[in-house]
Amino acid sequence: MKKVTFKINGEQRTFSIEPDEKLLDLLRRSGLRGAKHGCGEGTCGACTVILNGQAVYSCILYAFQADGCEIETIEGVGTFENPHPFQKALAEAGAVQCGFCIPGMVLSAKAMLDEGEQLRSDDVLERMDGNLCRCTGYEKIYEALQKVIAAEGMNVE
Repeated sequence: MKKVTFKINGEQRTFSIEPDEKLLDLLRRSGLRGAKHGCGEGTCGACTVILNGQAVYSCILYAFQADGCEIETIEGVGTFENPHPFQKALAEAGAVQCGFCIPGMVLSAKAMLDEGEQLRSDDVLERMDGNLCRCTGYEKIYEALQKVIAAEGMNVE
């Protein structure tokens, strides 16, 4: 067993982990179940979290690799009363069906929006490409994201 410490959703926490424990498993073991186990290979995006400002797949990241880092999970993004702008836009657009992929979608979009830089349309599509949804045709999700990008005053070329 090894001890790791990182900040999760603004709270400093220390855990005992096995050397081969994945970050996703640690998060779920600690009660943060918003990140889902989808593919286990880093291709579906269901396990996405924000690590030091970057969207990452927690299913392929060992927990020890996050030692000393800041992690944001969907549990730390918005509330029912005060949702993140992308969460609100998704609901308004009717882009949420089963909800399995939504935490990963929100965190990927949040990481991109937090950078606050000028983006090309291709950048937006590429940054969201690693999030698979089995229910929708992505059109409403993309429309919701475009609405938030415009509201944030970001330029998309």
